[in-house]
Amino acid sequence: MLAKNKTLDPNIEPASLPQAKHLQLITRTYQNNTDSDYTEKIRDLGKEFNYGVNSNHYWGIPELSVLYGTPLYNVASTSQKLALNHLFWVGHYNFIAASEANTSIYNTVTNGVFRQIGNYETLCQELDFETEQESYHIRTFQQIGFKTKMAIVGKAMLGNSLHSKSDQDNNSLFKVLIPEFVRDFFISSRGNSRFSIYRDNTLKAIAKTMLRDKKPYYSQYLRDLEDKGQPIPAPVDGLGGKIAPRYWLKFFTTHWGMSPFMACQYYSLRYMANAMLKNQEYSYVKYFRELERKGEYIPTPTAVSYYHLMDEAFHTTISQTIAKDMYKDFPKPTAYEKFVSGVMIYKMQCSLLSGFSGVLPNHAGGDDILLMLFVYKLLKSPLFDMETKEALDWMEKCFCQEHEGFHVGLKYHQSLLESLQNFFGCLDYQWKINREMGIMTSGASINKALQNNVKIFKQFRESIVTSI
Repeated sequence: MLAKNKTLDPNIEPASLPQAKHLQLITRTYQNNTDSDYTEKIRDLGKEFNYGVNSNHYWGIPELSVLYGTPLYNVASTSQKLALNHLFWVGHYNFIAASEANTSIYNTVTNGVFRQIGNYETLCQELDFETEQESYHIRTFQQIGFKTKMAIVGKAMLGNSLHSKSDQDNNSLFKVLIPEFVRDFFISSRGNSRFSIYRDNTLKAIAKTMLRDKKPYYSQYLRDLEDKGQPIPAPVDGLGGKIAPRYWLKFFTTHWGMSPFMACQYYSLRYMANAMLKNQEYSYVKYFRELERKGEYIPTPTAVSYYHLMDEAFHTTISQTIAKDMYKDFPKPTAYEKFVSGVMIYKMQCSLLSGFSGVLPNHAGGDDILLMLFVYKLLKSPLFDMETKEALDWMEKCFCQEHEGFHVGLKYHQSLLESLQNFFGCLDYQWKINREMGIMTSGASINKALQNNVKIFKQFRESIVTSI
């Protein structure tokens, strides 16, 4: 039963619980989620995973492979293609694991707001339960990922010495050009610099000033951090780490943890993550069902993908319900709240949805220098065992010349675009460019992807040559 707590603001009327369809849907979703055993199956599959048993099977359709459709993939051996299929799964779920760790944080932040409001106890229980589920998902992804990477490439993919060297060179130049007292203000080897502390405190003060009438709803989670003198968490990995710089994430988090509307609006951002996951994961589900129909062996990672999407279906329903319906329980957003929510989604489009990959089909976001570094190290690893020049020549063909991989990437990009347009088109408080996913739409071009890659690869090649 939902708790009959009194709301704190007379302007916020508690929803008529027996009649509110969205609250009935939340209750049914919570009951179905807690009754299912998908999480337990994922946990057990992770514990039992043995790469040797699964190594001679595709874990998804061939196009879900690193470098799929590239000239190099076309000449790869059968064993290399299997490994590329497995590494795609590992990379995909490594990103999901980091993103789900982010979700656990923000579930807790927003949950604190809903608990302060009252009358949403079942929702709070569902969010707590989701956070517990995510911990099992993350552990399983990490178990399978570690064993797979060690079996295929060993320690060859660990570390990032190229970027470390570059950073050291830049820091040396910085020390020569900038006076010491200025460096000490902007940079600290002991943690946050004085500048970053002032900046974060200023942004927090702006948020709290603009939301001062929402103070009674301030999340207990954020209150506890303040009492302990700890900063607001801001992830650097996963989806959260790609939305915006860390100081923006802290700024946004203050809003999500203070305003009932903004707490709901966070779930429109979470829905983007849900939609990206489904766009990537549904192909594994179809592959699972096809193997099951034929009575063929189902690899453990394929089964994990299947049960994970079953779990995440409940989470997606919650995101949709809060973002599209529950926010209407509260007063209409102010101009300031509309502005901040618009900035959030706009930044998400720019940072993660403005392009697509030609070497990682079904991967949101364009090819960048970190992905090029990953492919370079992969080609130098025991899987391909290439010399530097050979690796760079193949990379130029894969990243900078049109091939099937770009067309596959565009296909998945368009599928995700349609899903997000359908969702955000219903949110009348959002900017037009967000309702229509304008930035994402403009990035749906193979020519633009190639132009971007040519420029980035030139920089990457030069950094490799100068580091030798």
